[in-house]
Amino acid sequence: MQTQPLFREDAYLADCDAAVIDVGPDGGIVLDRTVFYPAAGGQPGDTGILLADGGEPVPIVSTLPGAGPGAILHIPATGARIETGARVRARIDWERRHRHMRMHSALHLLCSLIPFPVTGGAIGADEGRLDFDIEDAGAIDRDRLTEAINALVAADQPIATRWITDDELADNPGLVRTMKVKPPSGSGRVRLVAIGDDGAIDLQPCGGTHVRSTAEIGPLAITKIEKKGRQNRRVRLRFAEPA
Repeated sequence: MQTQPLFREDAYLADCDAAVIDVGPDGGIVLDRTVFYPAAGGQPGDTGILLADGGEPVPIVSTLPGAGPGAILHIPATGARIETGARVRARIDWERRHRHMRMHSALHLLCSLIPFPVTGGAIGADEGRLDFDIEDAGAIDRDRLTEAINALVAADQPIATRWITDDELADNPGLVRTMKVKPPSGSGRVRLVAIGDDGAIDLQPCGGTHVRSTAEIGPLAITKIEKKGRQNRRVRLRFAEPA
């Protein structure tokens, strides 16, 4: 059972009307359409609420990919139930999601400044990190990196998405920066996130949610550069001031 992912075309949608098309034995709720982003690519799944006609609000504590292609599971709080066929208003915790969007876009900027393969990463509402395959610990400097990434933020560069075919991605392997996580293919097309005019700052496959401009990210601070193995360096990034 597939769910129409409204967040993929418009990350700023905070709610939508939907129908419950399945409720699994573990209580996981599948909607016909949703604004809830399922955990993937280092970005946490959304939380929020489902408001059913004539029923009690159902808190959603996590959102995960379902077992089938295109299925999205909305995980309710313990004890909360809803019936198949119910009409609902699906509403995300927008403040949390927006912070994830800002941090996700910030990590793409970080990636653009460090020309090494990415071995891992995570996105949080306050802090994010990327791991890079770097042997030379002196290849990156925290202060210079902080200055450079904030210059990109202040430049108010546009952030947009576009689609290419699986074949186009295969012909341009350099678009893929991650070593361990490959972009989904097989559906015929792959989504790219472009920062700057025509992706001049950064261009890579990504299915996550992002803000519309670098200025929306806000000031950033590189808090730590850690050694995680012989050739692995972890760069931690935080918002420099409260949202």
